Amino acid sequence: MAQNLGIGVLAGLVSALLFGMLLKATPLAIILYLLAPLPILIVGLGWSHKAGLAAVAAGSLALALAFSPFLGLGFAAYLAVPAWWLAYLALLGRPNADGSLEWYPVGRLLAWVAGTAALAFVAIAVIAAPNYETFRSQIGSMAKRVVQTQMQGRGLPTPPAKPTPQQSGETPAPAQEPSPEAKPQDLQDEVSDALATIAPGLAAQGLTILLTLYLWLAARIVKISGRLIRPWPDIPSTQMPRNALIVLAAAFALALVPGYAGVLGVALIGALSAAFALQGLAAFHDRSRGRPARAALLFGLYMVLFITQGLAFVALTLFGIADTALARRVPRKGQPGGPRSL
Repeated sequence: MAQNLGIGVLAGLVSALLFGMLLKATPLAIILYLLAPLPILIVGLGWSHKAGLAAVAAGSLALALAFSPFLGLGFAAYLAVPAWWLAYLALLGRPNADGSLEWYPVGRLLAWVAGTAALAFVAIAVIAAPNYETFRSQIGSMAKRVVQTQMQGRGLPTPPAKPTPQQSGETPAPAQEPSPEAKPQDLQDEVSDALATIAPGLAAQGLTILLTLYLWLAARIVKISGRLIRPWPDIPSTQMPRNALIVLAAAFALALVPGYAGVLGVALIGALSAAFALQGLAAFHDRSRGRPARAALLFGLYMVLFITQGLAFVALTLFGIADTALARRVPRKGQPGGPRSL
């Protein structure tokens, strides 16, 4: 037990070091920062959830003491606790009547990945800006910079910054009707506001995909090491429970509420859309099994995803939603990939 906790502490320190690299603000530092959840996932899957908790505590405390308590709290809320929680769920199981273990369904785990990503984004947002108006102002400024960069890159006109009457020494002119030159500014403001509104969904969407990838990669590493106690599941059979559709509908309603509650709704929409897209991808793999042209079909699918820069994920999301609603796929015998809950 003590050895496991010691390994957990070391994993937490490595994860904190990777997270702290973000302060360097270099491309390499950002790549290393993105790998921060991996050590906690590996120790949680390969040793125990208690070792994972030790990693969370050690990493958070190290960042709090070395930099600031807010950085340690942000590390815990955004990456460390989500990584520990997903590793804990992945190793849940209950005994069957024949003495075998029924492991936590992969489809249900995927739904939790989405929910965890949405909650993690809202948590880090509240930590960074407890006041919602401050958060909205910050994300609005970032959205405006992104829109300006995109407009300049595409050769679209961007409104120049005009000096105020006080700066130019001129007498303020009376109000006039908007001129055609004001149209680029109006367009930029509208696009910036729209981007700021959906930004939590985009962030949670990306975090859902990253956490899913890291969970798979960590499990692979632990399996290769021989420490993974759970049998490898049939991932193409993954199917989320129908309750996920209810949560998605509730998220659309929650998104209409002002304040951080609305942010949570938007984040849930983005996170669940990513989860449904991943399920759609898994369903495509599952339904193509046994077909003579399976390799060509999968190659074509991934080429479309690459060429469209992810826009085909919309079709995959709809496919995943339909797959969950109809629930016609049955997990293969001995493979706990379906929607059945514990």
